[in-house]
Amino acid sequence: MPAGKGAKTGNTLGNIVNNIAQKALCVWCFRREISAPLQKMMEESGIETTPPGTPPPSTLGTSSAAAPVIATPIPPVLPNPVVQNASGTAGSSITFPEEPEDPRVHAMPQEGSAGGIWGFFKGVAGNPMVKSVLDKTKHSVESVITTLDPGMAPYIRSGGELDVVVTSNKEVKVAAVRDAFQEVFGMALVTGEDGQSNIAPQPIGYAAGLKGAQERIDGLRRSGVIHEKQPAVSVENFLAELLPDKWFDIGCVIIDDPMHGIRLENFTQATPVPLEYVQQAQNLTPQDYNLRWSGLSVTVGEVLERNLPHVSRTDWHVAFTGMSRRQMIYSAAKALAGMYKQRLPPRIL
Repeated sequence: MPAGKGAKTGNTLGNIVNNIAQKALCVWCFRREISAPLQKMMEESGIETTPPGTPPPSTLGTSSAAAPVIATPIPPVLPNPVVQNASGTAGSSITFPEEPEDPRVHAMPQEGSAGGIWGFFKGVAGNPMVKSVLDKTKHSVESVITTLDPGMAPYIRSGGELDVVVTSNKEVKVAAVRDAFQEVFGMALVTGEDGQSNIAPQPIGYAAGLKGAQERIDGLRRSGVIHEKQPAVSVENFLAELLPDKWFDIGCVIIDDPMHGIRLENFTQATPVPLEYVQQAQNLTPQDYNLRWSGLSVTVGEVLERNLPHVSRTDWHVAFTGMSRRQMIYSAAKALAGMYKQRLPPRIL
């Protein structure tokens, strides 16, 4: 190999070795300069600087001429004073100061033991403002549920201190009264029992309608179906000639609460009935009918069902007015519930 070429190769290798040595020295210096501040920051942050199970590097048996070794100390994490004996110095000890305890650490479990999460909710729910927000949220959720599924309303609002019996098992009456009382009281248990009256099937006049509604309540109490002090609501429809040859169907809605001494009456809106259908019902009733004093043996609904197609005897009102009988009973029952609520003692509300 020519001498010039060998010298050039030697210079190149020398340069590479020098570069590596300089970089290694720079890295060592950099590590030495930042290791102490970095370790201090990690200790203050509570970060473990030595891998678990790794013993601290020892300097025993090393020569003073050897390259310096950077030993990473273990940060003190024990809460109590610990005395560590150095392996190379007999009788010497290093005492780490006791780390002050945070009183909040002990306060939190005590709060949890006093009721835990339920105690928290109980305390929060007692706040009037929070209670108001919870009530509004509950009402909003119930509104969404009943809007999406109206059939859920009786189940959500059933209960409470108010227990009312409707003297009928017909849904048109029971559902209307239930919706009305739950709307007024928020929560109410409304059920139906089949009650009978001792008057004509088609009452004539206000007095007959009122008597029929009251007899349904009295009949259920006499038979023991309901308690004698049980609040009861009764509905009875009747015909009334409000103007000459102008007949109207009206519903009488009453509530009787003997325990609180409350008895109230209300009436639904009047539904016009054509005279010809009233006359047919009168002609179909025998002259010697024993209940003629109270009304007719044939109802107007039966006559309308015979004469008009697609009309039901139980809810013919919608065909004449566009408003169902249930809606009419609901309106009257809601007003009745409002009057009843005003007369009840505060503890019932």
